[in-house]
Amino acid sequence: MVRYAPFFFLRTSMIWNELPPAVFLFRYDMAIFKRQACKPFFSEHERYQWCCKYPRAVMNTYLWEDCQLVCLRKDKKPFFFYLRTTATHTPIVNSAQQTKSWKEIPGPSLWDLIKQALPGASGDLNLTDGLKLGQALYDHYGPIVKLDGFLGRPPIILLYDPEQCAQVLRSENWLPIRSGFQSLDYYRRNKRNKGNENQSNPDMTGLLTDHGETWKKFRSTVNPVLLQPKTIKLYTSIIDEVAQDMIVRMKSLRGENNMIQSDFEMEMNLWSLESIALVALGRRLRCFDSHLPPNSPEKRLIQLVHDIFETADKLDFKPSLWRYFPTRAYKKAMKLYEEQENIARFFIDKTIEELNKQGTRKSEEEKSVLEKLLEINKDVAVIMASDVLFAGVDTTSNTITASLYLLANNQDKQDKLRAEILSITDENQKRSYLRACVKESMRIMPVVSGNIREATKEYVIFGYSIPPGIGISFMHQAMSMMEEHYPRPTEFLPERWLVKKGDPLYHGNAHPFVNQPFGFGVRSCIGRRIAELEIYTFLSRLIQNFRVEWFGPPMQTKVASINYITVPHNFIFKDA
Repeated sequence: MVRYAPFFFLRTSMIWNELPPAVFLFRYDMAIFKRQACKPFFSEHERYQWCCKYPRAVMNTYLWEDCQLVCLRKDKKPFFFYLRTTATHTPIVNSAQQTKSWKEIPGPSLWDLIKQALPGASGDLNLTDGLKLGQALYDHYGPIVKLDGFLGRPPIILLYDPEQCAQVLRSENWLPIRSGFQSLDYYRRNKRNKGNENQSNPDMTGLLTDHGETWKKFRSTVNPVLLQPKTIKLYTSIIDEVAQDMIVRMKSLRGENNMIQSDFEMEMNLWSLESIALVALGRRLRCFDSHLPPNSPEKRLIQLVHDIFETADKLDFKPSLWRYFPTRAYKKAMKLYEEQENIARFFIDKTIEELNKQGTRKSEEEKSVLEKLLEINKDVAVIMASDVLFAGVDTTSNTITASLYLLANNQDKQDKLRAEILSITDENQKRSYLRACVKESMRIMPVVSGNIREATKEYVIFGYSIPPGIGISFMHQAMSMMEEHYPRPTEFLPERWLVKKGDPLYHGNAHPFVNQPFGFGVRSCIGRRIAELEIYTFLSRLIQNFRVEWFGPPMQTKVASINYITVPHNFIFKDA
C-alpha cells in the first residue's frame, strides 16, 4: 500500500536505492539529486491530481528508475518535490498456493440473484432495495462479496474494507477504468458518430464514457477550464440569484399548510437545472417562468435526465439482454440520448448567437466555462454540456432534499446552522457549520452508494486473486454507516466534521477511504467545485428563509443509477 508521510532531507549522502517504496513530500532545500541525470518525463495525470489541489501550481516531472520526481511551485513559495513509486503495491505472496481464485469469494448464488430480481421479491437480498442489500450482503458474507454476472452483466466484487479499497485505488494504473453507462458509450460510438463527418474527433465520447488515452486527451482539454477557482467564482453571484429566485417561487407555491403545492421533486430539479445550465449552456433557461409550457425544451430536458438515469439503470446496472439484441429499453435509451444531446446543442447554439450579437471582447478572466470550451472546439463544448446536464441535475437536487430532511428532523442542528448563516456579514467568511451539515448529509444519504473501478492489474485482496477486467465496487455508503468507522453512525452529527483530535466523534479517526462522495484520484468528479457552490448557496438561502419541518414516516430512497428519494415529500416550510 502507498503511504503518505513528510520526510525532510538533510545534507546527506543518501543513496537512491535506500529509499523505501513509499510516497514522500520533502523540501527542495538541498541539491541532493542531479537533475541532469533524470530522464525527462511528463505525466498529465500527475498534473491533474496536483492541479485539483493547487490550481496555480507550476510543475515539471522527471522519471528516475521506477519512481517519479515532480517539481512543484505554489504561489511563489519554496519548491517541493513529490515522489511516487510506480511499482504495484499489492500484498506480497510467497507462492501461488497461498492465493485463492476470485471465483471462491463468497456471495449469493446466481439462482438467488435471479429469484430476487423477479417482481414481488422480498427478503434481505431484495435487489429492488439497494441500500438494505448492501448491508445485508456484508452481514451474510463479510468484507468481500462476489456477485456473479449474468444476462450480459459482468461479475463484480464488493469491498467493505477501507484499507483494501485504498490498496486498489492508490495502486491503479495512470489511466484507471471507471465502468458504467455502457449504453451511453454505445450510443456515442455507434449511433451519434456514425456517418457524422463534421465530428472533429469521432473517437472522443466524453468523460463519462471514455477511457485510456482518449479520456486523457479530453480531460486534459477541459481540466484547465473547469478546475480553476477563478472561473468558478464568476458564477457565485448568478447562482445566488438563481437560489433567491427559487425561494420566491417556493413561497408563492406554498399552501395554507405551508407545504409546496406542486411536485417537490420537479421543483428541486428546476432549481438544479437552472443552476447547472449557467455552466453547461452559458445561459439561464427561464425554468421558474410560471408560463413555461409542459412541452418546453426546459421541462423536457429535466424529464429526459430523469428518464435517462432510470433507463440506464435497467440496461447497465441490472441484468439485460440489450447486449445480444435490441430490447425495448435499449431502443428507448438511444432515443433519449439523442434527444438530450439535440436539446443541449439547441441551447448552445442560442448562446453562441447571443454572444455574437454582443460583439464585446472579454478578458480571459471574464469568459464563462462555455465560452472557453467553444474556443477549444464546439464538439467538446456540446459533449461536456451533455455530460454536465446528465450528471449535474438529479445529483444536486437529491443532495439538497436529503440535507433538508436531515435538518428538518434535527431542529437543534437547523437552528445552529441558521444562527451561523445570519451571523455572516462578509461573503468571504467561512461557513464551517454549513459545510459540515452537507458533509454529514452526504455521509448518511449519499447520491451514490459507492464508486467502481475495472481492475487494470491483478490484485490480491483477503487472499483472493482478482484478475484484470473484473469490476470492483467500493461500498462507501455501507462503510460510512458502521460504528467502527463513525461513532453513532445513524445520528446526524455535523459536529463530527468540526471537533478536534481527541474527541471520539472526530471524523479523522475514520479511514479516509470510508467516505468518498466525489470519488478518488484522476477520475474523481470534475464538477465538484460547481456542485458544492450550488448546494452551499441554495441550502444557505433555504435555511435563512424557512424553518423546515417534516411529518409522517421516514423518507425512503430507491436505488437506480443514483439514490433517488421517493415520494411523498412531507416538508413544511414555515417562515423563519
